[in-house]
Amino acid sequence: MTKLSVNINKIATLRNSRGGNYPDILKFAKKIQDFGADGITIHPRPDERHIKYADAIALKEVVFTEFNIEGNPIDKFIKLVNKIKPTQVTLVPDAIDAITSNSGWDTINNKNMLKEIVNEFKSNKIRTSIFLDPDIKYIDSVCEINPNRVELYTEQFAKEFSQKNLTTINSYAICASEISKSGIGINAGHDLSLKNIRFFKENIPDLAEVSIGHSLITESLFLGLENTIKRYLKHLS
Repeated sequence: MTKLSVNINKIATLRNSRGGNYPDILKFAKKIQDFGADGITIHPRPDERHIKYADAIALKEVVFTEFNIEGNPIDKFIKLVNKIKPTQVTLVPDAIDAITSNSGWDTINNKNMLKEIVNEFKSNKIRTSIFLDPDIKYIDSVCEINPNRVELYTEQFAKEFSQKNLTTINSYAICASEISKSGIGINAGHDLSLKNIRFFKENIPDLAEVSIGHSLITESLFLGLENTIKRYLKHLS
């Protein structure tokens, strides 16, 4: 079964829009896990426009499943992760002013830097994942960096799936297969939804985990949070 980690950034965005602490992200994190999710994901950014660094520290005390922290490995982020020691850290090359993640790593030109950071986190017993575009040109460099996981960046898949173009999945399947041969686990995330998750899962047999936030929270406005989580778990089983 593929694990479901729920990204709660959107809950923090809603809270921050009015100030104060409503909705309370700690209570939401607890409920999401009670409803069956396998983990909680957050992506703190330097401007703290949704999840704040203080939230990350507080969440450590209430996440009893897997805790995944995503972000660009600037010094402040590295210090935060090493302090919290979450289950997993996912390295994402997002620019400071990016609205959301918009590309995977160029693991060829950033190989030495990524290898150093991956080794540091792994030495602290933190499972380390790298956000990656599904391009076979990156496979050799990824294997040299040797993270525990890669997270395939699925925006292009989701976009083309909505246009009924199902051939994009081939590049994801090829990359996942080749990377898995090196003992590196496969995660995925970005714009996965109830509409496309089953097809993606069926075509990536070694899929260990998906991280889903925007679509899941949006769908829960119509379906309810518990119902939405259970639908995802059914598709991922």
